[in-house]
Amino acid sequence: MPFAQPKPANLLQCTNCGNDSDFFEVTEEIITTTRYVQNSDGSFTLVDHSSENRGEARLFCGNCEEDLTFFHPRFSEMIF
Repeated sequence: MPFAQPKPANLLQCTNCGNDSDFFEVTEEIITTTRYVQNSDGSFTLVDHSSENRGEARLFCGNCEEDLTFFHPRFSEMIF
């Protein structure tokens, strides 16, 4: 009889639908800076891209779109 794989105790799970794999984050007030160089043929090449978040970041279930912002601190800790 095969054994079930254990799930980590800290796995985030949607409180509405039970989804534990797909999430999305929405952040307001983002300043994006992108640097380009112009090539000799008139085209442009991206050199550097950075962004600064100045607003609130919210977390949502990628399945049912339930607002899971209360999980956001844990979510942020687990991005590698």
